[in-house]
Amino acid sequence: MKRILITGTRSYIGTSLKKWLENYPDKYYIDTLNMASESWKTRNFSKYDVLFHVAGIAHIRETKKNAHLYYRVNRDLAYETAQKAKKDGVNQFIFLSSMSVYGIENGVIDKNTPLNPKSNYGKSKLQAEKLITSLEDDTFKIAILRPPMIYGKGCKGNYSRLAKLCIKAPFFPDIDNKRSMLYIDNLCEFVKLLIDNCSSGLFFPQNKEYVCTSEMVKIIAECHGKKIRMTKIFNPLIRRFNISPLNKVFADLVYKKELSIFDNQYIVCSFVDSIRNTEVD
Repeated sequence: MKRILITGTRSYIGTSLKKWLENYPDKYYIDTLNMASESWKTRNFSKYDVLFHVAGIAHIRETKKNAHLYYRVNRDLAYETAQKAKKDGVNQFIFLSSMSVYGIENGVIDKNTPLNPKSNYGKSKLQAEKLITSLEDDTFKIAILRPPMIYGKGCKGNYSRLAKLCIKAPFFPDIDNKRSMLYIDNLCEFVKLLIDNCSSGLFFPQNKEYVCTSEMVKIIAECHGKKIRMTKIFNPLIRRFNISPLNKVFADLVYKKELSIFDNQYIVCSFVDSIRNTEVD
């Protein structure tokens, strides 16, 4: 039996993974750890085989006043947790990073794409990656995950905002784009496989299919019994103005599929079914 500690008791991803692994009570014992206070530093990690670190700051508007929090939480806290895990004899440390470490909003990411984060979120995640990776040795395996946008029932962030908008909107731009995305159940199965194999390295899990935003919006609307009208009238303006909010919805942003491992069978749900599972009660 693998004993797993998940940091971040209120984390959407951490909570989802705990529920996923609890489907295998004979294989995994799971604990969660609240990182909001300093009390975690007195916790004994020695009884755990794996630590999955998801505690961090995301989905809040960045300002000059809160910039330091990203580095304190996403970088320093992550590194301190990894140091303690290694000292206490944990075998594997899995760190949830982000596609934001590349700092691009439009394009195809491959193994040669430079790391150039623009946001404090992306910068803090990349700095944490470098610090944590420096701790790896033969007895302390490090797995770094750089997923694209994660979605699922109850998720926060861009997906939930878009879903709310398309339910209310009478029409939506019809643009043929491609996005890498990752359904929460597919992510949980991917992490499960990392744990089973005590894997180390850099990983880029994503859905098997690239996502067209307009097609996704249609499916979301259908799940709520709503027919949304698609229009190309706004396409020239959307393509002309290179602004972040529009890029996050309509620009192409994908991981090259060669970066993602599909033979591990972590795709437990197709894209269309994942949207239905997310939207239908």
